[in-house]
Amino acid sequence: MDNKFPGKDITIEDLKTKFPLVAKKSPNHKSKFDVSGVEFGGQTIPVFAGPNMVESRELIFDTAKNVKSLGAHFLRGGAFKPLTFPYRSKKYNETREDGIKWLSEAKKEIGIPIITEVMEERYIDLIASTADILQIGSRNMQNFPLLTACAKTQKPIMLKRHYGSSLRDWLGAAEYLLVEGNEKVLLCERGVSVPHTHRSTSRFLLDLQVVPAAQELTHLPIIVDPSHATFWRPWVRSMSLASIAAGADGIMLEVHPDPENSAVDPLQPINYESFKALMKEMDLLAKTLFKRKILFNNS
Repeated sequence: MDNKFPGKDITIEDLKTKFPLVAKKSPNHKSKFDVSGVEFGGQTIPVFAGPNMVESRELIFDTAKNVKSLGAHFLRGGAFKPLTFPYRSKKYNETREDGIKWLSEAKKEIGIPIITEVMEERYIDLIASTADILQIGSRNMQNFPLLTACAKTQKPIMLKRHYGSSLRDWLGAAEYLLVEGNEKVLLCERGVSVPHTHRSTSRFLLDLQVVPAAQELTHLPIIVDPSHATFWRPWVRSMSLASIAAGADGIMLEVHPDPENSAVDPLQPINYESFKALMKEMDLLAKTLFKRKILFNNS
């Protein structure tokens, strides 16, 4: 590591004065913490799985039951779901308060913890009453009032990297969470904007290089979201395995019972059978490379 510039645009002074709480204090410094009985930063590599959007009560219950049985540690799903453009298709239905209610019911009845996105301060209390982890979406990465308000709940938070963000900006945003005394923070890579993405439908490129780069500088666990990064179902498997090989501390996957008819982003979700196979492959790779695991013994 360069003594003056440990990162491309990150200096030793940054680590001391810009994000001292986020920065590693020693080479072996790594945060480990428990969320709903699941350890982050340890031997387990947790997996978040579920649909992009909580489309209906029936769908979220079916997904929760299936992904849990296949080894997922958390159910993901957006009740408050931002889209790039304001227009909506006929099958799109942002379920909002109803969606949070259905997530809460699935959590209680099926017994799986929840991660879901917070978009506005006015909904923090409602979402925090159900979510085990609050997700800050990429577009809100530098919405500092929202970050501060979420951090003050002391709920675990996953901060997604904005697709135009440098590592320096990402770590700086995370500092806003830790400075409020919230130590349960996850960083999530979900793809960056580049001139060429190899497919006309893919808007982002998965930056796997940021996993070891971030781990050199911060003690926070690094999660990877291959689904949103690739925007293309056939690539999700290879990029998920590559994420494990890169040393990711967790994986977020979009899983849907009928991917081609998903209300949002139908090009990227995988079905239950693909998820089952991928979980076994990721588990084997994690054990082989790092003596870590994804699946519990009964999965």
